[in-house]
Amino acid sequence: MRIDESAYDRRRLRQWLAGEARADGVSRRDLLRLAAAAGVLTTLAGRPARAAADTPAPAPGIVKPVPPELFTIRGTNAETNWSALRGTGFHTPVDRFFVRNHTSTPRLDRDSWRLKVWGGGLRGAPGPDRAVEFGHDDLRRLPSVTLDAFVECAGNGRSHFTTQQGDTVTGTAWTLGAVGTARWRGVRLSRVLRLAGLTRHAVDLQPRGLDDAYVTGGTSLGRVRRPLPVAKALDDVILAYEMNGEPLPPDHGHPVRVLVPSWVGISHIKWVGDIEVSDRPLYSPWNTDFYRLFGPGHPPGGSAPLTRQTLKSAFETDAGAAFGAGARHRLTGRSWSGAGGIRHVDVSTDAGATWRRADLHDRPRAGVWSRWSLDWHPATSGPTALLARATDTAGRTQPDTTAPNTQGYLFDAVVRHPVTVLPPADRHGTPPGSGRPAAAAGPPPQVIGGASG
Repeated sequence: MRIDESAYDRRRLRQWLAGEARADGVSRRDLLRLAAAAGVLTTLAGRPARAAADTPAPAPGIVKPVPPELFTIRGTNAETNWSALRGTGFHTPVDRFFVRNHTSTPRLDRDSWRLKVWGGGLRGAPGPDRAVEFGHDDLRRLPSVTLDAFVECAGNGRSHFTTQQGDTVTGTAWTLGAVGTARWRGVRLSRVLRLAGLTRHAVDLQPRGLDDAYVTGGTSLGRVRRPLPVAKALDDVILAYEMNGEPLPPDHGHPVRVLVPSWVGISHIKWVGDIEVSDRPLYSPWNTDFYRLFGPGHPPGGSAPLTRQTLKSAFETDAGAAFGAGARHRLTGRSWSGAGGIRHVDVSTDAGATWRRADLHDRPRAGVWSRWSLDWHPATSGPTALLARATDTAGRTQPDTTAPNTQGYLFDAVVRHPVTVLPPADRHGTPPGSGRPAAAAGPPPQVIGGASG
């Protein structure tokens, strides 16, 4: 079953603005106050988002090691350095997968964990105190499904609103490293819902995490939760308990997380503890105050809640890297889209003056990225910018600019990746694209192999 997401968004937005939807745990008045405050803070901030080169700080609340050669720390989050993905294959290794936390990673026991499914969209309309429960072993006894899918924060690329367009935005100053593709294994959410007694009256469902309550502006918004339309839940959503063939690590949702292919990262609730199934529209702070588009060019009350991800490309090399003139270099990168597979990628090595078609190394598939490469033989020295522009199977192409919004979501413009070409005499054996002088000419590096599964 495919959901018409634009129609769903328009309908839910009308219901929210008319006061016909329910926002669990937080009053509509508080949500509107927080939304207004977000707009005011954006207007008064008067300063750009933090630059990507800011000095990393310790990562509070993250369990796995986050060394600086792999990650850039941004508050409670860890952004993957793209140069750390070069040569790693199709799936992002767990030790390099970005971390997005609202609070801290909880340490949960798999054997005592329970998923509670409840609400007016189930037979008997069980309340939270009479939920249908599933343990970890219960889920593993059900038929499993394995899929490749990327997870990406809606604010990925946010810093480029400022650095490329001069827009003032709020939120974590991600560059492009808040994304990763993994092989996930779990059980279809549709099967669990039907076992719990799903009825034809169900409209929305709302997974909630088991991490600590999120407090902002002096208001506790409760645990992270975000509604999904039942039609999407019955389509392709899974409750995942494995990542790249191993049990989910703590930072990525152990013991079970929600995996919503192609949708913004906030939909993929980690450490899920309960799911409300409602016969009425549901709202939470994470689709009223957050994860909607506010600002000039958007409706006065904000856009509809964000669903499907946008289109992006990234190079697997550090910004500011140096390459040697007169040598051949292999540029590599990845492109992805929430609307379909990647049809082709064009690359410019002269700041957009000319473009060449890159070689794709993965077939176009929805919900995952495609790797690509291009040989480059720079003839002259000096600063330049690398650009990558993807086109997906839905016919979308990355634009030159993205319409701004105050919270910096869904940046999809072509990113200017600054590099320097050094004169041949300055090349003294350091690796190309390393951020230091590039290596002398020699055999080209090996291209990453074909698609993984």
